[in-house]
Parts: sequence; structure tokens; C-alpha cells
Amino acid sequence: MSDDQLMTIREMCDLFEVTPRTLRFYEQKELLFPIREGQKRLFTRRDRARLKLILRGKRFGFSLEEIRQLLELYDKGDQQRTQITRSHEIGQERLADMIRQRDDLTMAIEELKEQLAWGEQMLRELERKAG
Repeated sequence: MSDDQLMTIREMCDLFEVTPRTLRFYEQKELLFPIREGQKRLFTRRDRARLKLILRGKRFGFSLEEIRQLLELYDKGDQQRTQITRSHEIGQERLADMIRQRDDLTMAIEELKEQLAWGEQMLRELERKAG
């Protein structure tokens, strides 16, 4: 596939492992801008690059609004400096959130393990008393 080749919705779905509904959703949200030929949608190299960034942003937990803002910064004309700077800022915030969530989850897991160990000990004691 050459860089400037147009892709159908099916080809995009296969390449990015998404559903047609997902692509139509991003189009409706004005994140993708396929060429329309009647009912047919044709996606450009730019659409492919944008979808790659959208999916990466979603995987990292960015909101659609944050992703939209970052995509809009691409066209600012400063060799992507503003876009990269803002992406880095949002990424740092998201990383801090993910670390907090991981730490909270680790603490909850340890507490649950302690409760399970206590429950097992209590069951053993009850079995001893009954036996």
C-alpha cells in the first residue's frame, strides 16, 4: 500500500482492528474526515495517521476532547511543537493518574488478601472446634 492510497472502511477496520461503527463514530465526532463518494467512505493517509493517534490516546485514557485538541494542534504550523508539548503535558497527567490508580488497586488487593487469610484462619479454628 502506498502512503497516499485511499482505503475503504473495510480496509481501515482490518488494518486497525476496529468496527465500521467505530469509524463512523469518529467521523461523526469530526475526528476523521473521509472522502465521501455516495455512500462510500474513502480514508486518506491523514485519516490513517489521525486514527492511529486517536486509538493510542484512548488506550492511554485520554478523553475524546483531549484527543480532538491535540489533533487540532497538528495544523498549527510550528513543526508540531505545540502539539508535542501539549501531548507531553496530558501524558504526564495521565501517567500520574494511572500510577495513583495502580497504587490504590495494589492496596485494595493487599487488604483483600489479609481478609481472605483471616477468613481461612477462622474456618480452620471452627473446624478444629467442631472436630
